[in-house]
Amino acid sequence: MGIEILAIGLLVAMFIVATIQPINMGALAFAGAFVLGSMTIGMKTTDIFAGFPSDLFLTLVAVTYLFAIAQINGTIDWLVECAVRLVRGRIGLIPWVMFLVAAVITGFGALGPAAVAILAPVALSFAIQYRIHPVMMGLMVIHGAQAGGFSPISIYGGITNQIVAKAGLPFAPTSLFLSSFFFNLAIAVLVFFVFGGAKVMKHVPAASFGPLPELHPEGVSASIRGHGGTPAKPIRDHAYGTAADTAATLRLNNERITTLIGLTALGIGALVFKFNVGLVAMTVAVALALLSPKTQKAAIDKVSWSTVLLISGIITYVGVMEKAGTVDYVANGISSLGMPLLVALLLCFTGAIVSAFASSTALLGAIIPLAVPFLMQGHVSAIGVVAAIAISTTIVDTSPFSTNGALVVANAPDDRRDQVLKQLLVYSALIAIIGPIVAWLVFVVPGLV
Repeated sequence: MGIEILAIGLLVAMFIVATIQPINMGALAFAGAFVLGSMTIGMKTTDIFAGFPSDLFLTLVAVTYLFAIAQINGTIDWLVECAVRLVRGRIGLIPWVMFLVAAVITGFGALGPAAVAILAPVALSFAIQYRIHPVMMGLMVIHGAQAGGFSPISIYGGITNQIVAKAGLPFAPTSLFLSSFFFNLAIAVLVFFVFGGAKVMKHVPAASFGPLPELHPEGVSASIRGHGGTPAKPIRDHAYGTAADTAATLRLNNERITTLIGLTALGIGALVFKFNVGLVAMTVAVALALLSPKTQKAAIDKVSWSTVLLISGIITYVGVMEKAGTVDYVANGISSLGMPLLVALLLCFTGAIVSAFASSTALLGAIIPLAVPFLMQGHVSAIGVVAAIAISTTIVDTSPFSTNGALVVANAPDDRRDQVLKQLLVYSALIAIIGPIVAWLVFVVPGLV
């Protein structure tokens, strides 16, 4: 058995064991990385740890830590209440607001994970408080980020257009952007209705809701375990709560003002100055903790450490797989088939499946060049194939093993985190199978010469 096949077999075995037994798959993955890397192919320990996602690790810890502080001191509640009022209480519009804001942020040059890191905690908090499916809210944010991700001034768009131009192939930046935008918009429409959007649209404005459950009893209630809690008033709108309740919810105290300044600094640092999201978030969180030390322990306890272990272990193992040549082995085998339509479809599948566990940014630079040799033959439209591969490689960023999906899982309420994880796994598996086929049918097949 070749090393490449062994690496794939071990990954499948991990999924099976983690499904049958209550063992964190990240722990299994670290063990698998050791067995495959050190004991099988003789990798040095430093080479194994080279695949450890230190950037993602810090991003997950820092963002969940920061937003736990914001949840504890009531800033998230304040933002949610403001969002309700901006749409005049029409709860059904909020998922679409999240989608559009994420698209605008990435469309102007931010990486998807930066946009998701900023919006997902707010979106998930809103979902909890107004009885919207958390998976739907998370997916709307992610697909919104992907919708704007291929604008001509974005990171993804820049990488793709540069590769295509360097290869001397025809390319159309605007066409690529619009293809990705409307493809993700179509997915978002399906997600919205599959996860209860029709019911959400029937919600009367928030101002006429009945009483919401106590979201902030003394200590931490089960409804928001994982997000922190304080002895605060229940969240109520003016129509079903007293004026004093509403004023208390919306009042900006010193803690909330400093937290809002910190969140603004995170947005400006990540989106304008392109600073690392994790480093900025941790710096802001530490500053807030120093200003209000009582929140620190409760906030640290809310970091989703099991999710961090899961994601870190899987990505480290995938790094060992790449070192073992598994990814190149699969991709080169596909590209050598010599059948343009089939090659394009298989490359779309390769991009989708591998990207579910690895960096979409890195894969765009690896998968598209593999398509160049047969695209030069002119049998299929280069613009269509590139769009299909680009879309297939990025729509699976909903996977819990990618930064975006991991951020959604980490910010889900503790009592629903396992459910959110499982549903994202199922959704990502379906999108990795169906997405490439649809993209291939829409963008590649019509361009057959």
